[in-house]
Amino acid sequence: MIEIGLVCNLPKSAFRATERQFMRLLETGAGNTPFRLRCFSLPSAEQSSEATTRIKNLYADVLDLDRLNIDGLIVTGAEPRAASLPEEPYWRALIEIVDWAQANTYSTIWSCLAAHAAVLHLDGIERQRLAQKCSGIYDCSKVLDNWLTDDLPSSLKVSHSRLHGLSEGDLGARGYQVLTRSKDAGIDIFAKRQRSRFIFFQGHPEYDSLSLQREYLRDIGRYLAGDQELYPSTPEGYFNARTILALEAFRTCALAERNPALIANFPKLILRPNIGAEPAVAATTIFRNWLGYLAKCKGG
Repeated sequence: MIEIGLVCNLPKSAFRATERQFMRLLETGAGNTPFRLRCFSLPSAEQSSEATTRIKNLYADVLDLDRLNIDGLIVTGAEPRAASLPEEPYWRALIEIVDWAQANTYSTIWSCLAAHAAVLHLDGIERQRLAQKCSGIYDCSKVLDNWLTDDLPSSLKVSHSRLHGLSEGDLGARGYQVLTRSKDAGIDIFAKRQRSRFIFFQGHPEYDSLSLQREYLRDIGRYLAGDQELYPSTPEGYFNARTILALEAFRTCALAERNPALIANFPKLILRPNIGAEPAVAATTIFRNWLGYLAKCKGG
């Protein structure tokens, strides 16, 4: 039995959605390989009362990691709240997990902001703020053969949603290997070989077909309420052509009159056909390879 730990560093309802998304990928990738998923929360993550109750009932404290013989760990990102990562309330707890994972797992996956935090702690690599949010489903290419990318097509589609990015030159200078990248979104998956094989996702292979839509609607609501300065960009490669035209018309109205009541006139959203099929195939392959690696390490 492979023991997998999932450390969620997310607020409110995102806990349940993220848990479900990663469980789906693990189940589809596992095949006949038995595994058990154990969920953990960071005590410093901001939560609603409903989420706090769920965490107490179903999630273990990260202090329990030591006694559970975790083989592989997945650590999620979070929406940035502070100007720099060391100012985030969960920073100290997160870097302690980085150190623990190096010594106690066969492999760990660091997702989005957690990837940025890990490379900053390990090698002092600073993320850079993007001119605008990277959001959408992007064409990515496999650039290096690796056990994680076995059987991946040379071209794949991956969801990205982030405000920051990393320099490929900075990563290469410190021994990281870029496995997949996008012409438009930049680095996708990268890795570092050490005692534990660390895998880093700048994208979100776990996202379901509606994840980007939910984030987009959230950000529009924030803009209309005055809680966000810039109007959000439409996710790339995501909505169909008619929806994009309708969204541009709504954007023009919102920029002319910033009013939460405008949301009543928000257009119907229609995604491009088969939007989730290609990303799901690539994500399943990645997680099948990851679980296969863990099984090989544990069996050997």
